[in-house]
Amino acid sequence: MASNNRLNKRQDLIRFSALIAILLLTNIIASFLFTRFDLTAEKRYSLSPTTKDLLSNLHDVVYVKVYLEGEFPAGFKKLRNSTREMLDEFRVYANGNIEYEFINPSVGANEKERNQIYNQLADKGLQPTNLETKEGDAVSSKIIFPGAIMTYINRDYPIQLLKNRLGAGPDEMLNNSIESLEYELANGIRQLTRQKKPRIAFDIGHGEPDSILFYDLTTTLKANYDLDRMTISGKLEKDSLVSSLSSYDVLIVAKPTLPFQEQEKFLVDQFVMRGGRVLWMIDGMAASMDSLKDAPTTIAIEQPLNLEDQLFNYGVRINPNMVLDLKCSPIPMVTGVTGNQPHTELRPWVYFPVSFPENTHPIVRSLNAILLKFASSIDTVGAKSIKKTILLSSSQYTKTVFTPARISLSVAQERPVIEQYNKHGQIVSVLLEGEFRSVFTNRVPLELQNYRIGFKNKSISNKMIVVSDGDVAMNDVKRSAGRIFPLGYDSYTKQQFGNKNFMLNCIDYLCDDSNLIELRAKELKLRLLDKTKMENEKLYWQITNTAGPVLLLILLGLVQFFLRKKKYGV
Repeated sequence: MASNNRLNKRQDLIRFSALIAILLLTNIIASFLFTRFDLTAEKRYSLSPTTKDLLSNLHDVVYVKVYLEGEFPAGFKKLRNSTREMLDEFRVYANGNIEYEFINPSVGANEKERNQIYNQLADKGLQPTNLETKEGDAVSSKIIFPGAIMTYINRDYPIQLLKNRLGAGPDEMLNNSIESLEYELANGIRQLTRQKKPRIAFDIGHGEPDSILFYDLTTTLKANYDLDRMTISGKLEKDSLVSSLSSYDVLIVAKPTLPFQEQEKFLVDQFVMRGGRVLWMIDGMAASMDSLKDAPTTIAIEQPLNLEDQLFNYGVRINPNMVLDLKCSPIPMVTGVTGNQPHTELRPWVYFPVSFPENTHPIVRSLNAILLKFASSIDTVGAKSIKKTILLSSSQYTKTVFTPARISLSVAQERPVIEQYNKHGQIVSVLLEGEFRSVFTNRVPLELQNYRIGFKNKSISNKMIVVSDGDVAMNDVKRSAGRIFPLGYDSYTKQQFGNKNFMLNCIDYLCDDSNLIELRAKELKLRLLDKTKMENEKLYWQITNTAGPVLLLILLGLVQFFLRKKKYGV
């Protein structure tokens, strides 16, 4: 008996020593090797190689202040928890160069101080949200800022964590927000740590609108890009053609009204052949609401810009027509007079179509609806080497009118004939990617034919975006009050559309060669509770979740008791 006890003790000691040795060895190996296992179906907790590379190259601490602390409904708590989990993942791969804190901007402050904090956050670029909560029959509301401020070496970058979208339910919006977390946080780090900002040129030589109408877009872009306004020109130096575009990465052509000269077209063409990217925002017809101020009717006519052959060669044709859509933004109309005061109502204005992005491409995925004004339709043509991706299109209730087109305010007062709006899905924005062919092959301008200008007839792999509406990038201005509205804000309906994010995504995609924007295509499955079943079976599940674990423990204890009694007889 004594011999057996000594043997058992020795075996127990050996097992214990082996266990300690295995644990020590495992820890030693783990200090040299690092891996994480993500067992979720959609790889919810797996960072992309691009994000990991970005984080591993941080040379200083990125500090993130997240304004998602406080009493929130379950959906916002899920967004808060997901943000915390994502930041924890970032911190692992950043070697400790990510620090964060969650802040409630409304706590411990009187109303005056609270408003000052709100104004400071708004000035830094965070958008407030009015959160309504219902407790019984009582409904309360409060202002929250579902976003974050990221700081790196005395530079700040705002991140909007909640993605609003017209027509989407609260659960869908929150799920879209969670899907975008990795991209939004990684993009913030990229913007803060960029050694050299991409250079963007705004063309101003072809009758473009006043710069104040692009104020919101240009002000936002200047935070992350070197932005200039310039005219397209070139000069010959030592048998080579030097273009004003040579030092830029992206050219923005926004609502030109005057034709391009052949040499200007040639300079843009060679800019594209050498890898330059272009964002075209061009109206197919000349139309404006200003022409309706003094008369109830106006005529929209074709607007020739001498770019038709060039765009056709690249793979698109902007038609000389206007897209009329029953899914549209309203305008105020005088419908009567009360006393001496005119009575106005908002009436649908089919010339202002609202496009709801349905494509899953990263540029438009989960974006809010885009407001267009007097947009034209686009045809994709020829250029088989070019991949064409439709970014925006009209609704199923669409019709087109060709030049010369009559625009009348009476349209807003008439009941539309649904059968006439049968040209659904008219394209209004296209992404072009591939190797572009020069439109000047075998026809270099005469004034340049005697010079060795390094002409290229085929581009490297390149990309450009075409939008058939110049107003998509313009903010409203109330000149009498000296007020500039945010891009995408409709002063009539007080609705914020997704124009600004669409523009920023377009430019970011054109400038980004790291494929970081591809993270926006990440999809998380929306697994929602059945609210009806939850209400009907509430008591059952409460009892199951509280009493169930206790009963299970009692059952396991009884089983162990009887097994021990059977084995040892005690």
